[in-house]
Amino acid sequence: MDKIEKKIDSKRIFDGKIINVRCDDVLLPNGEKGYREVVEHPGGVAIALENHDGTFYLVNQFRYGQQKTMWEFPAGKKEINEDPFITAKREIIEETGYSAKDFVYLGQMVPTGAYLEEVIDMYYAKADKFIGQHLDEDEFITLKKFTLDEIIDMCMSNEICDGKTIAMAFMIRELKRKNK
Repeated sequence: MDKIEKKIDSKRIFDGKIINVRCDDVLLPNGEKGYREVVEHPGGVAIALENHDGTFYLVNQFRYGQQKTMWEFPAGKKEINEDPFITAKREIIEETGYSAKDFVYLGQMVPTGAYLEEVIDMYYAKADKFIGQHLDEDEFITLKKFTLDEIIDMCMSNEICDGKTIAMAFMIRELKRKNK
């Protein structure tokens, strides 16, 4: 049986461009009262785009919260109530310049369930036509192709530390093993 906490009251303490923060008073499973801080986020998508030569596109960009550049599969934020597949099709063109085909839905990932509402929908797709990158004005990325083995090695050596990229790399490796 799940031990569920029930919200008693909620107070919004910050409204931002990307996130909101609220504080909730909750009733704990033992009948006591508790307090939870929650980061509200509309969610995102990540796409592992395989090129015709079997390599995958990774983006390298500075991540302010971590204060370092990070290798990641292309990803982006959903608009509020946006279908994640629509987001995936838009974001893959924006970041790689390629449209995609043969999408495979890999499922959802919860980056940090303790205090963050964000859910990331993960996709695997094949590159289709080159259209050209359409980066946001505040987006500065380097795009590079890697084999799946190289990506796995980068995950294992902690050169890739992004959770969604690690999860997707191993999921795709398993998909490819099962489809042999």
